[in-house]
Amino acid sequence: MKHSASMIATAVVALTAAALLSSENSVAADKKTEMEKCFGVAKAGRNDCATATSSCAGTSTKDRQKDAYIAIPKGTCSKIAGGTLDAT
Repeated sequence: MKHSASMIATAVVALTAAALLSSENSVAADKKTEMEKCFGVAKAGRNDCATATSSCAGTSTKDRQKDAYIAIPKGTCSKIAGGTLDAT
């Protein structure tokens, strides 16, 4: 009985360690993702950087402000309605 409980505990520890290592690898892969600036899709106050009318991130004054952008994975902006790679 003690032997099987020990084996179960060892298996649980091994599975937990494998899950943690797997999640660390996916985080490292995410850091390598190329990003692009997507203009015209940010919610008010949720932009990533300064605009022509605001001085820093998080200060856009209206939803979908044309000169406010968010950084998103490359290739995604063109899939969002109203998203553009240029501040127009």
